[in-house]
Amino acid sequence: MPNVRRIKTVWLYVVFLFLALFLLSSSLAKRHSWNPVEQFVVEVTAPFQRTLVGTIRVAERIWLKYFDLVDLGNENLRLRREIDALKMENDRNRERMATHERLRELLQFKNTMDWPAVAAQVIGRDPTGWFESVIIDKGRNSGLKINMPVVNAAGVVGHLVSVSPNYSKVLLIVDQNSAVDCLVQRSREKGIVKGISPGKCKMDYVLKTGDVTPGDRVVTSGLGGVYPKGLPVGEVLGVKDNPGEFFKDIQVKPRVDFAKLEELLVLLRESPLSDLQSQEDE
Repeated sequence: MPNVRRIKTVWLYVVFLFLALFLLSSSLAKRHSWNPVEQFVVEVTAPFQRTLVGTIRVAERIWLKYFDLVDLGNENLRLRREIDALKMENDRNRERMATHERLRELLQFKNTMDWPAVAAQVIGRDPTGWFESVIIDKGRNSGLKINMPVVNAAGVVGHLVSVSPNYSKVLLIVDQNSAVDCLVQRSREKGIVKGISPGKCKMDYVLKTGDVTPGDRVVTSGLGGVYPKGLPVGEVLGVKDNPGEFFKDIQVKPRVDFAKLEELLVLLRESPLSDLQSQEDE
């Protein structure tokens, strides 16, 4: 029962305090100075009054600050959500701008071609990993046939090796099974460009007497029946004359970045072997 007694004692002090303050305020309405009893009451009650008022003010500040913090937390949460939404929208806009720029370059390149072309999107790569190839979202229904050349704004990408009604497979020029009849644009030396790695090719069958130097541009020769003449293929990286060999060892860096293939153009140029190979596949 000590807690009950303590509570009763506190309430008695409070009642006494308010009673004293009431009497004091009543007397102040009649005269200006305090009598000895009033002075005693003021001296006794003033410290309690100061403590009570201070406690009320502290509680009020804490209460208001709590609501301010709650409002501030809600506002911060709202602002963070808005910032996240703006970041996502900014990323989407950047991607749209990048896609627009790629398509603009592809359209400009298409306008320089003498052949009609179909735009296609890369949707996958060879799942087996045995070939350097990609899958595009266009096929026979779009007029595509086997051996049609595939390019982008940078240059030659490869040629079609498999075609279904809505999809096609493109064998890239960096694949070891690829062979593109090319020539050195400056000296007109001819050779065959073959793939040796994802970012490098070689140019075979150029005689040691041939005029080829690093920095020379390599383009398609128009021979072989697949690629039109003059399409950019790559740049000569290095030339070696190995003892006992008849041909130069020529390293070529492709113009196309095969790690970043997205939009492509399929040239509607039929190879003499296209119909024959299509019949065999059927």
